[in-house]
Amino acid sequence: MKEMQQLFPSIDGNEQQRNDFLGYVSELVSKLDELKDPKKLSLGEMPDYTKDYYEQVMNQAMIPENGVAIQELIDQLIELAKGQRYINSNYVANAVPLPNIPSLLGNLLMVLTNGNGLWDVEGAAPALAEVKITSMLSKMIGYNPEKSGGYTTWGGQGAVFNSLRLAITRQFPESNKEGIPNNLYCFCSELSHYSLYKSVEATGIGINNMIRVKVNDDHSMNIDDLKEKIEAVIANGGIPLYILATMGTTDTFGIDSIKEIKEVAMKLEDEHNLKPIYIHADSAMGGMYTFFNDYDFAQNPLDFEPRVCDTLSNFQSKFKFIHLADSMVFDFHKLGQTPYISSLFLVKNKSDLVNVDLDSSETPYIGNRGYGSYHTSYTLECSRMGSSITILASLLGLGIEGYQRLLANYILVNHHFRDSLKESFSNVAVTNEVSPITTFRFYQDEVVWEKEKNGELTIDEIREINDYNDGFAELIGIERDVVYFGNTKKQRLILPKGSEKRIPIYAHKFFSISPYTTVEEVERYIGFLKDHMNMYEKQPVLM
Repeated sequence: MKEMQQLFPSIDGNEQQRNDFLGYVSELVSKLDELKDPKKLSLGEMPDYTKDYYEQVMNQAMIPENGVAIQELIDQLIELAKGQRYINSNYVANAVPLPNIPSLLGNLLMVLTNGNGLWDVEGAAPALAEVKITSMLSKMIGYNPEKSGGYTTWGGQGAVFNSLRLAITRQFPESNKEGIPNNLYCFCSELSHYSLYKSVEATGIGINNMIRVKVNDDHSMNIDDLKEKIEAVIANGGIPLYILATMGTTDTFGIDSIKEIKEVAMKLEDEHNLKPIYIHADSAMGGMYTFFNDYDFAQNPLDFEPRVCDTLSNFQSKFKFIHLADSMVFDFHKLGQTPYISSLFLVKNKSDLVNVDLDSSETPYIGNRGYGSYHTSYTLECSRMGSSITILASLLGLGIEGYQRLLANYILVNHHFRDSLKESFSNVAVTNEVSPITTFRFYQDEVVWEKEKNGELTIDEIREINDYNDGFAELIGIERDVVYFGNTKKQRLILPKGSEKRIPIYAHKFFSISPYTTVEEVERYIGFLKDHMNMYEKQPVLM
């Protein structure tokens, strides 16, 4: 077994095994660094993704009879990394972060200690970190840390699913045993993430009982339409169970008004003698901007540009009411700049967790032990990775001010990108409010965005513009290892002239997500678009 022991970290902290391990890590990082090119997005060359690429991989894959030497293992791992995108200033497509160094160190500690977040006996470090970050972030957003609860989960999707579990059991405590009623209804913006769609399907509520609410021009939920649709459900004998308030839509960063949603919910609860409707703030995209909730924009101590202050002040006016939600989420692996997966699901009243907790008799190997006091049997997961350590390390390493500087830079860059885009193209329309994201749409001739929004174009005319943008997205996607822009085929829904059915709008996305995405880089992004637009206009066959 001596030979096998050399494949594991030491148990006594001896210098030889530590140096061996650090040597392997150093070589892996060094070889990875050799693949980096600041002018490209991919590590090394992208593979040739032929139609049978993965079939070839599948046919060649075999477990070795004997383990390979560490040196060969490192070489094979590096081969695996070739073609992987590495976030630098060339990535402006989506909420995929470049993890910060403090979070990487936290992640390394998590891996080295291998703590299971289920129970503090098996995971003292993640349990301690989870309690700390739950308290820290509860205080920041306005939850009472003595009453709130939280745990790390599998992203914004996990938070939506778990919040829906709480909503069901809060109204129907016996539903875990008896099943759920068939007349429960959930409400969300028509631009909300598909997480709720998957969750109503998985919980048995059914997608037919998920009601989509129209949005305003700023892509926030239309409160009048929400009220009308809840009242229609009540009139038909349905139970309004759950409202998903999107705090930063995926494509346009539209922010729903939790204050108005809460007011409508309470009014209808009072009028119809309803139990409280559960409100979850899907803040997976925008939650990090709660770091500005207490920022003094009049004094502006970090000296942000006036128009950046205006944008952030507008955010503050909406995010400061997030404490009205029954639960919310921090997706640190988005704008929090930490590795996947590091999300914290926060619950305003941890007493809500009781209804989804397991009886100790169901977990005889953990739950009924006399030792250990942090047992998260209310999570859907059993074993849980200790990503709370990663989040804590990032919070400690950057602090509130560090996050404020980072997040404000993304707004600054977007202001400059919008200015340059409109100056450089006569055939472009910016189609969302200022945020870390700029969505934009090209036209073959004159810009008719206002006419599209106002229902003055036919289905065929809108589809032709959609096809024009789709073709351009395909063209610039070929060189996605040079600059990678995002795109969406449902930025919003628009009612065409003479139609009774709204259709989706296609748009391109510029998403500032890296600290290396700076104002100085903006002209390079514009140059990339210009070059490809010239190519596109000469090759209409690509449409």
